Amino acid sequence: MAIEPQAFFSTLEKRVSFTAEDKSLLQSEIDWGKEIAPDMAEFFYDYLGRDQEMSTILNATEGRAHRLKETFIKWFYEMFTGMDDWGSDYADRRWNIGLVHVRIGIGPQHVVPAMATVIREAGKRAKADGKSEEIKEALGRICMIDLAFIEQAYVEVSSEAVLRETGWTEGLFRRLIATGANAM
Repeated sequence: MAIEPQAFFSTLEKRVSFTAEDKSLLQSEIDWGKEIAPDMAEFFYDYLGRDQEMSTILNATEGRAHRLKETFIKWFYEMFTGMDDWGSDYADRRWNIGLVHVRIGIGPQHVVPAMATVIREAGKRAKADGKSEEIKEALGRICMIDLAFIEQAYVEVSSEAVLRETGWTEGLFRRLIATGANAM
């Protein structure tokens, strides 16, 4: 059931209509993205720190919050650079970010609201800095792609764990999920 990150990215790119124009627009704002990344990290981690469960996760080990903040700054800036024109390196990095979220115990219920915070605060900053509506929309689309990678990591890790532990086939597992969903 494991995904191939580049193929997954290509699918998501079509689903959210992340276009060549979006990429060009984001790259034209690389300096702005780099400039605001630290501020976005502050908003993001202030938001997360107000939640007791997230605060516990963020501060579980010495220096974790600082490392995560540095990673956030890099992640945010990479949405503007595309790393390799949003190719395999970008997709692999986003997949790994998703796996890290699963590994350190950040539940899916935290990820969507946190990404909404990023989009909201970046939108406010774009408006304050006189940026176009199009840059806000392009940033929103790439954020949705990145969010989908994180969410898919939960699905993949959970599914693989169940299949490994039970010995079930993927087909049986999918039927059980569908049956369970129908019963709810």
